[in-house]
Amino acid sequence: MSTYKSFIGLEIHIQLNTKSKVFCSCKTSFGDEANTNVCPVCMGYPGTLPALNQEAIRKGYAVAKALHCNLAERCHFERKNYFYPDLPKNYQISQFAAPLGTEGWIEIDYQNQRKRIRIKECHLEEDAGKMIHAGDMSLLDYNRTGTPLLEIVTEPDLEFGDEAEILLHELRRLVRYLGVCDGNMEEGSMRCDANVSINLAGQGLGRKVEVKNLNSSRFVRKAIVHELERQAQILDKGAIVLQETRLWNENRDQTETMRSKESAHDYRYFTEPDLPPFSPDKEFLASLDKILTELPLDRKDRMSKAYGLSAAQADFIAEERPFADYFEQTVKLGADATNVAAWLCGDVQKVVNRENVAVYESKLSANRFASLIKLLDKGTISGKIAKQVLDLVFDEDKDPEVLVKEKGLEQLTDRKTIRGLVDQVLANNSKAVAQIREGDQKPLGFLAGQVLKESGGKADPRIVQEILTEVFSLK
Repeated sequence: MSTYKSFIGLEIHIQLNTKSKVFCSCKTSFGDEANTNVCPVCMGYPGTLPALNQEAIRKGYAVAKALHCNLAERCHFERKNYFYPDLPKNYQISQFAAPLGTEGWIEIDYQNQRKRIRIKECHLEEDAGKMIHAGDMSLLDYNRTGTPLLEIVTEPDLEFGDEAEILLHELRRLVRYLGVCDGNMEEGSMRCDANVSINLAGQGLGRKVEVKNLNSSRFVRKAIVHELERQAQILDKGAIVLQETRLWNENRDQTETMRSKESAHDYRYFTEPDLPPFSPDKEFLASLDKILTELPLDRKDRMSKAYGLSAAQADFIAEERPFADYFEQTVKLGADATNVAAWLCGDVQKVVNRENVAVYESKLSANRFASLIKLLDKGTISGKIAKQVLDLVFDEDKDPEVLVKEKGLEQLTDRKTIRGLVDQVLANNSKAVAQIREGDQKPLGFLAGQVLKESGGKADPRIVQEILTEVFSLK
């Protein structure tokens, strides 16, 4: 591969989460009984007329704007003619000549660098149905037929499989932030085709191979890696890579031929006669601002700078919009940002994973979380006790201050009382004391642990260490 340059472009399809389909009033819920959400329009019966779903095109325009695209002042639909059993009309209503967004971009973090990937276009179309292959027969479910599908086409700016995986992850975050798609690839609401080619460095694009219907970001990465290696082996032999469409066989970890690659003219595009062109007015464009929000990569950058978070912490917290909102709400209530981030990424995450609940929907409200962090920062409770209080919040559904008072969990800071505990521990551990007197400081940690144990975990560890240091005249 060292002598070749790779060119990878993605075609990413996202199902827009409207209540009804893009050209009819059938509902779009996932998992319903097969062929129950259908009507004469989405089944392609003669004499039926499509009607454009305004919410679908609004959400499509919002995604295009978030991807920095030029928004079409006038877009229209075409019929894309091809036959598949899961497309009853034998054509798909799509956009070809005038998509709703063009010439945009999205950025990704790759190998500690920011990389910009150009977006060729965003176009709105209807989804096809679903085929289920069972032995020697195929079953058809048309519930998905007509679901609004936004296709985002990138330029061939990617070079590696892991770049493509990162791009998919970033785009998934973006559409979830906007609230236009749940991004669940396992349910088919986000799918991807990859266009892959290689050529000798400096000689431009190679012969493109399309890998279709990839339903996980991991499969996208693996399919691209395999395809790059396969094409390199072909060129190494002096042969020509066939321009074709291939499928990913996840059981064999390889791509396999599906059909020869179609060109645009093979689809015989022509203007959809039953749908008028769409021209967004000022009111429509203004309505996009209700969908748009600070995007995940921008939020990650801002939180990292504003709160002094590490790159890993900022990335983790910015992953989901409600999670990032929860973090910032907790900080606004007076909790230290670095401590909030550390607990969210550590102990809190462990508890919510155990409870199988999102933290922003859990018993640990932002107010309770801020209270817990402030109790810790003030020295009212120790870190060990804070973990105990965290568990109690989930077990008893009470505020941290109430739990600390009810359970008597305030941290012991009285030096005279702690000195008494130290003297008691020293008297019971003469061997460890002798070792320290002889210059071996290893037992100090053991003794400190014994003092904390005697105090029920409530003694301030810092004061315990100070007193032990004084007792043994250590510096």
